[in-house]
Amino acid sequence: MFDFVNQKKTVVKVVLLIAVLPFMFWGVESYRSAGDANYVAVVDGEEISRQEYDQAIRSQQENLRNMLGDKFDASLLDNPQMRLAVLENLIQEKLLRREAGKIGLTVLDSRLTAEIQNISFFHEDEKFSYQRYRDLLQRQGMSPAMFEAKMAGELMRQQLLEGITGSVVVPKSIAEKVAALSETKYEINRLTINPEQYLSQVEPDEAAIQTYYDSHRQDFTLPERVKVEYVVLSLDELAKQEQVSDEEIRKYYDEHQDEFGQAEERRASHILLSVPADATEEQKTSIRAKAEQILEQVKQDPGKLPELAAEFSEDPGSAKVGGDLGFFARGLMVKPFEDEVFQMQPGEIHGPVETPFGFHIIKLTEVKSADVASLDDVREQIGQLLQRQKVADRFGEMSEDFSNIVYEQNDSLQPVAQMFNLPVQQSDWIDRNSKESSILANERLLQAIFSENTIKDHFNTESVEVAPDTFVSARVVEHRPASAQSLGLVRDKIVELLKRQLALEMAEKEGKQKLASLQSGEMEEALEWGESQEISFSRKNGNSEEILHALFQADVTKLPAYTGIATNKGEYDLIRINQVKRTEAGGESPQFNLVLDQLRQAHGQEELIAYISGLRQRYDVKIRPIEEND
Repeated sequence: MFDFVNQKKTVVKVVLLIAVLPFMFWGVESYRSAGDANYVAVVDGEEISRQEYDQAIRSQQENLRNMLGDKFDASLLDNPQMRLAVLENLIQEKLLRREAGKIGLTVLDSRLTAEIQNISFFHEDEKFSYQRYRDLLQRQGMSPAMFEAKMAGELMRQQLLEGITGSVVVPKSIAEKVAALSETKYEINRLTINPEQYLSQVEPDEAAIQTYYDSHRQDFTLPERVKVEYVVLSLDELAKQEQVSDEEIRKYYDEHQDEFGQAEERRASHILLSVPADATEEQKTSIRAKAEQILEQVKQDPGKLPELAAEFSEDPGSAKVGGDLGFFARGLMVKPFEDEVFQMQPGEIHGPVETPFGFHIIKLTEVKSADVASLDDVREQIGQLLQRQKVADRFGEMSEDFSNIVYEQNDSLQPVAQMFNLPVQQSDWIDRNSKESSILANERLLQAIFSENTIKDHFNTESVEVAPDTFVSARVVEHRPASAQSLGLVRDKIVELLKRQLALEMAEKEGKQKLASLQSGEMEEALEWGESQEISFSRKNGNSEEILHALFQADVTKLPAYTGIATNKGEYDLIRINQVKRTEAGGESPQFNLVLDQLRQAHGQEELIAYISGLRQRYDVKIRPIEEND
């Protein structure tokens, strides 16, 4: 789906902004309202079920896993803030979809089909694959109908959001001033005073060392740490232990031919004459008559269909490309349209075909026959699927048994390891903020590990689901409480810190003294300036942004002019300004257009924030307490 994201960058930025809006407006505490156990929220009377919420969490995890690969951390979504952001996205989907429907926005089937077929995530050999489409949706627990409904909702919301963010107006004069400022060029020389040269000249006294230690004790405290042993019950790992026979693989292959090939696809072009939902019979008859007239023109000269589609079709997506809808399989078009197309012969022209969208004139241009993969090609895939199915059928019961055993026999992990043939794994030292692995980095698991019972009595932790269908129980085998390091142990570190601090102060003091002399007209010849360079906001690099801020504040009425800054690298830079080149960035310059887009985007985000805030006030939203949701 990354191609879709790339094509809709503006919408993606908007969606990312929406994800943080709940915390801008209401904060975490706003989620502590009453509810019951069957849903996580209610939006204007429409429930968001627990199942829908869990599916959103799983989908988000799957998306992150696909994007991050080996860097994926399952704990990313295992904290209240991220989970509430997912819930807020669901709420805002409902709000925006409800609002889009209320103001009459719709999505034509042809546009929905085109958008789905353009998602490169569903492509094989650079073409849309219906089989891959179904497989990827199935991995996320979705059917094509569910995804298409969600996609239609996304497109409706996209129309709504683009209407909001795309309607902002930025005065040309403001954009020109900002663009001109960003294009202002400064020719400068720099002289860097490095604190390193003063390190040998400074030595903190014992009083300073003691004072620093006393005021920074928390920095020298070793956190509470433990070593644990743990077992992991994972559906995927258990599945690998299952045996699948050749007969089972053959049977599944024979019974599921439609899953192992490319379904028949057809390519068609059409001309759509829309019929309003509230059209009278007289209006409908008039539109049908017009469709029949256009149909006769197409039949007399089929080559004119693209031209007529561009002139008459009210499907904006396909009209731009001569009415072409591309290839599609069954299940992707509205039923009357699909039924007609799949009984036509290539080159045939039919119509008018009535659907909920109006009257269609259809030409079938090409047919791709179904193509089924051989058993050898999909044997491994089927074997893995059957392994997973065998375990999945009883995994709920297994996870419950796992939970019961680690609780009932809480002084050892050996019983549960033996029962499920699981290895007992060992950790290194970890603390409450450990990121040793994605398994032990789970926030809820760490809370259980560092609980009093687990540490004091060496009891097993409860069974914690750290990822979908992955449960962990751990047991502390060694514990070290938090401890303050003595001054003797950290003295060298403190001395080094204080020496650098004193050296920086000396460098800054010398820099300011030299700057004062330069500004008064003294000592110019005594300094060895670096090579000349030209910088501007449109061509900044490295630490030049902080230098530019200093340049903007400098008095450049008389050149050369001088300024200086303590940089974020811990150095002091003296700067000589030799020349200032100002340019006019008018309405035709690339920089003006870039700045104008940036200003529109910033203003559009402000408008969006206000709009979302208004929706939350107009619609009744109830959210269950955070403790129950998690």
